[in-house]
Amino acid sequence: MHMGLRDFFEKNDVVALAFSGGVDSSYLLYAAHKYAKRVCAYYVKSEFQPQFELDDAKKLAEQLGADIKVINLSVLGFDEVTANPYNRCYFCKRRIMSSIMEAAKADGFEVLIEGTNASDEVSDRPGMKALTELKILSPLRDCGITKDRVRELSKEAGLFTWEKPSYACLATRIAQGVHITGEALSITEQAEGELMRMGFSDFRIRMVGKSAKIQVNGAQFDKLIAEREAVCKALKKYYDSVMLDLETRG
Repeated sequence: MHMGLRDFFEKNDVVALAFSGGVDSSYLLYAAHKYAKRVCAYYVKSEFQPQFELDDAKKLAEQLGADIKVINLSVLGFDEVTANPYNRCYFCKRRIMSSIMEAAKADGFEVLIEGTNASDEVSDRPGMKALTELKILSPLRDCGITKDRVRELSKEAGLFTWEKPSYACLATRIAQGVHITGEALSITEQAEGELMRMGFSDFRIRMVGKSAKIQVNGAQFDKLIAEREAVCKALKKYYDSVMLDLETRG
């Protein structure tokens, strides 16, 4: 039988949180703010995170009245990350989490937690290796709380993040083995921002050479086809050509 989050935070009542502004870490901040004696959320702003993620993180922390600190870290300075190997996430996660640990320790925190949940597939995630090595705790996972349950609990708690789509960092839009540049990340962020403003959500724009490959969920496929010309016009500002992946995102 899993322990509950209240039990976890009674045992670990002074915690630092690696905060992304996503569904999981947002609910974890809510629970820590409610049950722990002291919590501070640490958000790392790098070239891999679009601005809206930081905006959401600040908004959620403000909604809760929770402490948040933003750490600026240029991940493009690390060759093992920009080379984009199969285990890029491992190197990136180690750099990001180490920077949070350093800041948190200076602020008097010994325990660092993060938002992996019980339904996350951890066997094929190189980033999980970094969490294990750095002894970072994952309360949602340890308490058996799945993504669906996190959304339910977030809705009950009145958190605006409850229906926020899952979001993978901008580096995932660039094929493994292709060198990651600031320009490619900026193009991706701007292009995805264009589609967000057109009302699309839960999609990806993959970079294939100088072309865009759009991946949308099944519910928005018809919308994309109906607005094909406008989408192409918007994206042709950034790419030579625009493609649609017929294998939809769930």
